[in-house]
Amino acid sequence: MVGQSEGRAAVLLQPFGHQVGGHSSMLSYDEHTVCKPLVPQELSFYESLPLAMRHFTPQYKGIVSVHLKKDTLGNLILIASPGLGQPDACGRLDSAGGDPAVTLWHKCKRSHAQVTKTFKDSCPGKMLLRTELQYHTDSLLEEANGKQPERKSYNPWGLHCHRQHLNRMSSKHNENKLHLFLLLENVVSKYSSPCVLDLKMGTRQHGDDASEEKKARHIKKCEQSTSASLGVRICGMQVYQADTGHFLCKDKYFGRKLSPEGFRQTLRLFLSDGNRLRAELLEPIILRLKALLSVIRKQSSYRFYSSSLLIIYDGQEHKDSADLHLPFPKTHGANPSRVDVRMIDFAHTTFKGSKSNPNSTQHDGPDQGYIFGLENLIKILQSLQEGK
Repeated sequence: MVGQSEGRAAVLLQPFGHQVGGHSSMLSYDEHTVCKPLVPQELSFYESLPLAMRHFTPQYKGIVSVHLKKDTLGNLILIASPGLGQPDACGRLDSAGGDPAVTLWHKCKRSHAQVTKTFKDSCPGKMLLRTELQYHTDSLLEEANGKQPERKSYNPWGLHCHRQHLNRMSSKHNENKLHLFLLLENVVSKYSSPCVLDLKMGTRQHGDDASEEKKARHIKKCEQSTSASLGVRICGMQVYQADTGHFLCKDKYFGRKLSPEGFRQTLRLFLSDGNRLRAELLEPIILRLKALLSVIRKQSSYRFYSSSLLIIYDGQEHKDSADLHLPFPKTHGANPSRVDVRMIDFAHTTFKGSKSNPNSTQHDGPDQGYIFGLENLIKILQSLQEGK
């Protein structure tokens, strides 16, 4: 488990600069690791992950304890305490022989503004930081009619989620209360300019434990979006624009409004660098999706409600791309993978034998809603490949 080998050094968590969707805050732990609030059902999934699915999910790295603090200016920050991340570590840090976070904080003398600066500096291109976050939700048709799409050198969604998460934590809990977070592989760490598409998969989004009100809300979202017609909808994306050096960003509100044709055009937009369609990416992405489809068809009893699928590639083109045409692109060696497909967000995933919810509804056979979405996604990408 991370932390046991790293001692007790505290880690100042920062917003993850490449979070494009979701509502839970994703935080940077180190260059290769992110963390998110622990949900027992998601932990149960990672702990009993079928071997065949490990190619398509982030590596699970363990658990870490996190607590909220205020800096000298009164700004809220989150501190991870490796070594305290055991499930039974539910006390306060007061008894830990001196709060390591206090030592870290006075030593580094970082204010919230400096944390934001680090967040800015981690992203390529010039930062276009705004006091109030604004999201571009206009349709592709409006852009085609002459309106320039909004371009940013970072995706603001992660900072938006982080601010909301800090506010929720501070309103519900006292400082120094320990919260358990999952440590997961940062699946974009090997990319210089990661282009990320977050797709909500399946025709149903509510979990088996959803209240009637939440169930009705999610059913309505599905009916009014491509979740119903295609089994997949866009929840966010960032795509590097070679002509500007910035990311073009879209959020979940944009994705909900898309028609099936709008969805197709947005896939094309995601695979375009501002100058041309990156057609060479289509074949490796399709091969990877077909491999995932084969795996999902064999997972009896699994229901991946409200989970997402990430499609990732590097916005910076590399001359040597021989490994792009492998069904399982290399992840090590001289030619690191430039295309990846990963499943994420398993807080509402259910399966037979789940330790977190043994009394949950038992489902038979594979997740047909997820399969429906994958099949349609592959068909649309194939049509783009054929130039239709």
